[in-house]
Amino acid sequence: MKQSRFPFALLLFGYAFLYAPIAILVTYSFNESKLVTVWGGFSVRWYGELLHDAAFVDAARLSFEVAAISATLSLLLGTLAAVSLSRGQGCLTQSFFAFLLGVPLVLPDVVIGLALLLAFVAAADVVGWPAERGAVTIVIAHATIATAYVAVVVRARLGELDRSLEEAAQDLGARPLSVFLRITLPLLFPALLAGWLLAFTLSLDDVVVAQFVTGPGATTLPMEIFSSVRLGLSPKINALGTLLVAAASAAVWIAWRLSLRQK
Repeated sequence: MKQSRFPFALLLFGYAFLYAPIAILVTYSFNESKLVTVWGGFSVRWYGELLHDAAFVDAARLSFEVAAISATLSLLLGTLAAVSLSRGQGCLTQSFFAFLLGVPLVLPDVVIGLALLLAFVAAADVVGWPAERGAVTIVIAHATIATAYVAVVVRARLGELDRSLEEAAQDLGARPLSVFLRITLPLLFPALLAGWLLAFTLSLDDVVVAQFVTGPGATTLPMEIFSSVRLGLSPKINALGTLLVAAASAAVWIAWRLSLRQK
């Protein structure tokens, strides 16, 4: 019986729909013309102008710092939450806290951003901190949101682990902390890496929540891009997008190689 080619054609269409715009962006990042839709020859001039644009460079530095710190915090908090929910006692209690942890996953960013803004304003009135909103408040906001995503990823991995390995280590005299550090954490490494990368990407991509919780002295890269695009699309945005695609591809490749080595 001859196999239908329709599923394969549908798969190709899906990949083309996803990656064709990215390929166009990368191609036109090497365009000589100032018009982003008119090809004027091959050139890398926009990469040079991008690197000499102080606003974009400062915004990129801030965004990567915020993303790295918030991803690390969310990884720590999300892992502890996932372990507590998976290893804790009490079905009703676990269900209730799992529900609370999953709420940020479905709330609109506008609602989360407004709620965090009101929380920061109330905290400043009560305890005097934060005196002003900036990079610290963005880190707290992004870590708060990403913790829920990390907890879901790590908890799913915990549900697949063989508990007999931990029980065997405890029977041989290992303390609970030693079992967690030497048995559980190495088995969780792929999920921890995936959770950190997910939290990093969410922080680097966010623009709605950051606009609510930041101040005039802290502008993230997505906010800078959004402000620039509103004034007109510049070829520098194509160059910046290409660099971000390359960085994301490199991160995914490194994570894939580390996961293979861990296995």
